[in-house]
Amino acid sequence: MFVTLCSRTNIEFRLINCTFAMVLSNKLPNPQTTTTMIIYNVTINIDDSVHDQWLLWMTEKHIPEIVATGKFVKATLVKVLIVEEMGGSTYSVQYFAESSQKLEAYYNEDAPRFREEGARLFGDKMLAFRTELEVLKEFNA
Repeated sequence: MFVTLCSRTNIEFRLINCTFAMVLSNKLPNPQTTTTMIIYNVTINIDDSVHDQWLLWMTEKHIPEIVATGKFVKATLVKVLIVEEMGGSTYSVQYFAESSQKLEAYYNEDAPRFREEGARLFGDKMLAFRTELEVLKEFNA
């Protein structure tokens, strides 16, 4: 019987005489071809007084322009389904970068102007915080 328990490191375990014997696979990942997807997550609470204007700006201008920088392969906009004590609506935008280097390039070359535009248009009606996430594994049905 053969069972792969840890495909990320390509260590394989074999069940032999009711004991586990660990064997290294000869299929070790090539560091030059292995990529780790990074998600740049921006969570935003937007005041109800500017909600519709903000959502149109996000979907028609802001997100498409960020993806067009070439630093991200795609973006997803989702609504957070909780009622905030502070009011307003909360959204999360997830930008998918092929590497931390692409994300760093975005920070250095593009982020300041995009952040300034949001602050200029919506000021204190918009509260945002940012998180970097690493995709470990994806599961599909």
